[in-house]
Amino acid sequence: MTATGDITRLLGRLDEERGEGRAAVLSELMPLVYGELKALARANRYRWSGVESLGTTSLVHEAYLRLADRERSAFVNRRQFYALASTAMRTILIDNARWHGRAKRGGGRAPAALEETMLVSAERSEELLALDEALSRLEEQEPRLARIVECRCFGGLTVDETAEALAVSTATVKRGWSLARTWLYRALKTAAL
Repeated sequence: MTATGDITRLLGRLDEERGEGRAAVLSELMPLVYGELKALARANRYRWSGVESLGTTSLVHEAYLRLADRERSAFVNRRQFYALASTAMRTILIDNARWHGRAKRGGGRAPAALEETMLVSAERSEELLALDEALSRLEEQEPRLARIVECRCFGGLTVDETAEALAVSTATVKRGWSLARTWLYRALKTAAL
């Protein structure tokens, strides 16, 4: 069986297993998805910090732990797994950007480890928070468009992969991606004024 087939099979078993059985499935799954998660994290890290490697491993591990801690996996296939990984990475990066904002204002917290503070650069944290706020507003109005942005922007998925992950046509993704980018551009431009 191919790695893709193994990933799909293991994701299917996650909902069936509990306790040690679930841990065993996760330990089989991690080596199969690690490379793709690492590439996804590297792209996100470079986009938001300008430093390619610092914190990439931390981002992968944190995203994987968040996915593994879910009661029900909600993944039908590997693309849905990566779509949810995109959402997890978005959340982690936003949390890190908020940490920079609190630190900048004297948040009163103990200094964090280097790996933790380097997920998002201080300079880009405000930009990322503005994008997240705009994306949250878009999600309230058009949830599918927000999922498309998460898959494409935070997940690095192609149009075809996004269509597969969201169970829609590629034409729907192309239209949605275009609409979402226009909507976000206007929202960010308005917020900057």
